[in-house]
Amino acid sequence: MISDRHAPSRQPYGTAYEQMLEKVRYEGAYPTRERADEAVCLVLAGLGRQLTGDERVDLARCLPPEAARVLTAQIPDPQPLTGWAFVKDLAARTGASLATTRWDTGSVFCAVAAYAGADLITRILHELPTGYGLLFGRAELTQAA
Repeated sequence: MISDRHAPSRQPYGTAYEQMLEKVRYEGAYPTRERADEAVCLVLAGLGRQLTGDERVDLARCLPPEAARVLTAQIPDPQPLTGWAFVKDLAARTGASLATTRWDTGSVFCAVAAYAGADLITRILHELPTGYGLLFGRAELTQAA
């Protein structure tokens, strides 16, 4: 069971959040809605520690209120993590394997991207260190030296 002790406790959900959980449950092939909720809370709390500025505010506006609260309840880290370090940090917080945590991250980010839209995700990726593009299901191309 995955849990992040820094994630807020959950209350009854609104319809939009229920739909988000169903999308994450489908994308992640999770057996229960509770498992999808755990993944959403873990990954959005982690993203909340990485994202700052207008992108953070704009993303929170796009998400269902329950998801936005998880994202914005976190204090951003002064030194953002790369995409791979982000996954390793989440795995260390929960004791889950890197593969499971990577799966959770991709499943949640797929739903987040659906709410946020391509333009906002592009802005977010420009603000974060390298490695998040792949987590959002996008190729990361680098320029040749």
